[in-house]
Amino acid sequence: MLDRVTAASATVGSTVLTRRRALFATLVGLTMAAVLWLAVVAVPPSSIGGLAFLLLFTITLPWSAVGFWNAVIGFLVMRRSEDPAVAVNPLAASIRGDEPIVASSAILMCIRNESPNQVIRNLQPLMAGLVEARVEHKFHVYILSDSSFPEIVAAEIAQFDGLIAKWKNRIPITYRRREENIGFKSGNIRDFCDRWGKSHDFALVMDADSFMPAETVLRLVRIAQVNPSLGILQTLVVGMPSISVFARVFQFGMRLGMRSHTIGSAWWQGDCGPYWGHNAIIRLAPFIAHCRMPLLPGDGPLSGHVLSHDQVEAALMRRAGYEVRVLPVDGVSWEENPPTLMEFRRRDLRWCHGNMQYWRLLTLPGLKPVSRFQLAFAIWMYLGSPAWIAMVAIGTLLLALSQTSAAQYVPVKAGTGTALFVIMMLMTFAPKIATVIDVLLEDVRRRSFGGFIPFVLNLTVETLFTLLLTPIVALSHTIFLVRLFLFGRGATWNSHAREIHAVPWRLAFAKLWPQTLAGCTILAVVALKSPTDFGFALLGTCGLVFSAPFAVATSSPLMGALFARFGIARIPEEHEHPEALLPLSLPAIEIVSSAGRKKSVK
Repeated sequence: MLDRVTAASATVGSTVLTRRRALFATLVGLTMAAVLWLAVVAVPPSSIGGLAFLLLFTITLPWSAVGFWNAVIGFLVMRRSEDPAVAVNPLAASIRGDEPIVASSAILMCIRNESPNQVIRNLQPLMAGLVEARVEHKFHVYILSDSSFPEIVAAEIAQFDGLIAKWKNRIPITYRRREENIGFKSGNIRDFCDRWGKSHDFALVMDADSFMPAETVLRLVRIAQVNPSLGILQTLVVGMPSISVFARVFQFGMRLGMRSHTIGSAWWQGDCGPYWGHNAIIRLAPFIAHCRMPLLPGDGPLSGHVLSHDQVEAALMRRAGYEVRVLPVDGVSWEENPPTLMEFRRRDLRWCHGNMQYWRLLTLPGLKPVSRFQLAFAIWMYLGSPAWIAMVAIGTLLLALSQTSAAQYVPVKAGTGTALFVIMMLMTFAPKIATVIDVLLEDVRRRSFGGFIPFVLNLTVETLFTLLLTPIVALSHTIFLVRLFLFGRGATWNSHAREIHAVPWRLAFAKLWPQTLAGCTILAVVALKSPTDFGFALLGTCGLVFSAPFAVATSSPLMGALFARFGIARIPEEHEHPEALLPLSLPAIEIVSSAGRKKSVK
């Protein structure tokens, strides 16, 4: 029985979705208007500095407003619905769970210069589960390699040949390697579609760091079987237990923010939902016919093959008349997050480059309004960073040039300015706040994070981590976008170092010296011109000043083992080990289990 807030029923018609989208747009629009009015009161546009602040602030506002209302709606759905997943995706209730598997499905493992051991580790439990469910004859595994390093290619050939022989007569496995990485990952999948796609009804797309148990895969297949209008069904992907400090704390925060945000956005996006490129099922016939990625014309950094293909494919699938939906259920689909700040930064900047290419795709004919909004919003996600950095840079420059303080250039009304700051912080952190409240109110969920006190302590650690990480990432975005648009220097699609490893001090300073220099410059100007504001300035810039030590500390294998041992940033999978993850022999789970055994002995 679902509640009035979600207005959910067995099916959610287009009229209901239209009303939801109109309500959401109204709420976001009114919120932006109110906050902008408050900003004008706090910082009147009577000076060049004030006018510049308001213009830049306006650029940052849409991301915060949309995230805030996604979180609020997600929170209401979580608190007032018996099954939030069904409330926002009625297709989740369209199966009993015991329907026969009649469709043919391909499992696509897309890799590029990855460890074959990791790929095999993540695949074998899934295949064993399919065999146990006696549905293996309906599945075919394709390992689609774009690897280019000779030593990795040799390891792939040897180990995947062994994998194929081991599973012979149970599940067919095809290993294919392309000589050229044409079209990046989307080109890899398109090659599969052109060669084998017509032999299957569905494809389950996975990356080398993806893991889905057979239970999740069968649920996706069953939902797709009985809903012929469904084109893509995306799972809610959460981080695997890790002994990397960076991955642990990052995914603890993502675990909190993603749930309310995803449920809230699914409430109004409905059949025009997200696709993140992995841990999802796609209907192959319309994907093959309608979702071929366009080749962007020209020679500049925004031309050629699209790096961030997933949201474009979702938009094309929806344009073809098929639904794109998300299944926002925790603990059924996992990925491994980057183990260090350096690896996270590389991945993030590649996404930034790919999202900037969406400028060329906004005018594609026939796209649904929500799809067009999603492409624009993906661009806007990265434009907020240079806007924030520009505000800080202008404020620092004005303070440095002033005879007394920057107030004569940017006159801020103290009370109103404080209110504006508090509101923006509330809007920015709303997705995490929403899920935190939900966890604290639910005894079962609270225990899954280790109880009240450990959860609050870990939340404090994650908040500090976010305060340090946010300015580092914002300046990285800004520098990258300047290089991209002014010098045509973009990102490349390379493999990632997914194993736990330490970041050397020399590398940390070599990559993060702009952050260190920027942070020290800001603090020096504040110390000289406005010493009373030094504490506030340090709070905002400590991430920049200590960016290199932060990168080194959060990559330390020793510190990561200690974090896992003492439960710092522990996620539910480390407290109550899911049976699906046990075959992976994850070090984080083994450390927790070992610590538990020692306590039992004592």
